Amino acid sequence: MKKIALMLTIIGLLMVSCTQETQNKISRSLQNWTGTDGILEVYAGHVLVKRFMKIDKISTAYGTDGGELRPYRYGYGVNDKNLNGVVEDNEKEKVYFEFSDYSTSYIFFENK
Repeated sequence: MKKIALMLTIIGLLMVSCTQETQNKISRSLQNWTGTDGILEVYAGHVLVKRFMKIDKISTAYGTDGGELRPYRYGYGVNDKNLNGVVEDNEKEKVYFEFSDYSTSYIFFENK
């Protein structure tokens, strides 16, 4: 019991000493590990044109030279080809996708 309390205290102290960004990264990695079931919907104006389901995470691209953030996001998900919100037999394979910060209207949410 004392060992568990000591370990929790150490973890707590480490978390407090981390920067906010580091804490966010740890939180995202824990969330990703638990298996977030996300949905990404992409719109052209008011019309839904693409939907990806069963997304574990969406990542921000980093430059290879300076490590600066790139203006797009990417991830892997199931392409809901007929936009009915159900993963069907012909849609089970996960595919790579990316979308721009500038030109795309999108909504990402958890499927509960």
